[in-house]
Amino acid sequence: MIGILYSIIHAVIGLYIVVLIIHVVISWLFAFDVVSRRNEFVNAIWRFTTALTDPVLRPLRRLIPPIAGVDLSVLVLVLGLAIFRDSILPWLVNLIRGGPIL
Repeated sequence: MIGILYSIIHAVIGLYIVVLIIHVVISWLFAFDVVSRRNEFVNAIWRFTTALTDPVLRPLRRLIPPIAGVDLSVLVLVLGLAIFRDSILPWLVNLIRGGPIL
């Protein structure tokens, strides 16, 4: 049961990281006028990724100000999620299964 739960959490975090990366790429495409905001398909993806990422990024943006116009909160969140997914989550599963703490 723990293995299934671990796999689901691992996959959800991985998908959320992909959504964050897509959000950043689309914001760059908009910023450099590669894609028009009038493009309905890209705009729909933008609204979807914004709806998923903004509730998590908003508190981070209050703590981490943009540096030279670059929003570093996304980078901090991706790194935090990756560290949690690849280091802390397996350790927690091992701890729950009764394995060694270190």
